[in-house]
Amino acid sequence: MFVGVPDSLLKDFCSYVYTTAPNRIIITSNEGSAIGLAAGHYLSTGKIPVVYLQNSGLGNTANPLVSLTHPEVYGIPMLLVIGWRGEPTKRDEPQHRAQGRLLPNMCQSMDLLYSILPSYRDGAATIAKMAFKHMRSTSSPYALLVTRNTFAKYDDPNYKEIEGHRYPVGREEALRIILSHLHSTDVVVGSTGFLSREIFTLREQSVEKSHAGDFLSVGSMGHSPSIALGVALEKPARQVFNLEGDGSFIMHMGVAVTIGLKQPKNFKQIVINNGVHDSVGAQPTGAFNVDFRGIAKSCGYRTVLYAETAQEISDHIITLRKVEGPALLEIRVHPGVRKDLGRPMVSFQSLKEGFMNFLEEEDKV
Repeated sequence: MFVGVPDSLLKDFCSYVYTTAPNRIIITSNEGSAIGLAAGHYLSTGKIPVVYLQNSGLGNTANPLVSLTHPEVYGIPMLLVIGWRGEPTKRDEPQHRAQGRLLPNMCQSMDLLYSILPSYRDGAATIAKMAFKHMRSTSSPYALLVTRNTFAKYDDPNYKEIEGHRYPVGREEALRIILSHLHSTDVVVGSTGFLSREIFTLREQSVEKSHAGDFLSVGSMGHSPSIALGVALEKPARQVFNLEGDGSFIMHMGVAVTIGLKQPKNFKQIVINNGVHDSVGAQPTGAFNVDFRGIAKSCGYRTVLYAETAQEISDHIITLRKVEGPALLEIRVHPGVRKDLGRPMVSFQSLKEGFMNFLEEEDKV
């Protein structure tokens, strides 16, 4: 059994498993859930499961690894295959650097024994045998850290979820329409992944080239709604737009309950749903089976809307600015990203300072 959350360093590994054993791989909402599911598999079968994840998700596993699977508690073995983003001496994005540097220490602090998986077959086989021997003898988890280019390329077109291709608008075009309807005083909190990179690129292409009103959650997957809520509660005179991806929203969907309870009138959430984890290999999220509008409504959102076409997006953004929040707009788009998509070329600290200065200008709202 293979369970986990996709990672760009593991996309070929996951694609191979998905293609050769599609009934034995499960994509979970977050990494902590993967640990729990893997534990249930072991308890039911006595067989050691594999949990795959990016190291940025290791924090989500900390509670169940220490309070459930640890040998001082239940002692449940499982093999963690962890993509090592931000590996020291390797060039990577700023949001991965601290995580990469701290990964060995994080494993040690959780009593999680680990090895770096070799990129050649014999070495990998030796390490795997050692790992399984350790898990069976100690009844505890073991981690394999996977560096860049460890796995050979494996691409199967049947692995990609294709349902989303029937929607006429792509994510970047949807973002272009959204941003064109927002006012200069509006706040934007963008999700991690391609979505925030596209927001940055679109702002650079605009006449003003201003990023002041944008907070781009380049890391901390699943937490952009919480960031936006924190801003909305403290800046009630501002319209706060949370631009979120489907996989990211699913990861920590419980925040919708808090949003519904607090009833911020200025909180407007837009879930751009393409049905896949686009930035790490286009693995399916299952989001086309999720009734985001029904969930939001049941949590206390005042208004829920849905759009597919460019005209519907445009009309609903105008409506979204007029209604009292909390409000949610789901936009279904086709997956994919242009190859020349840029990245933020300024420091995140300067973006943060510009954003905080933007929020301080209450007298201009």
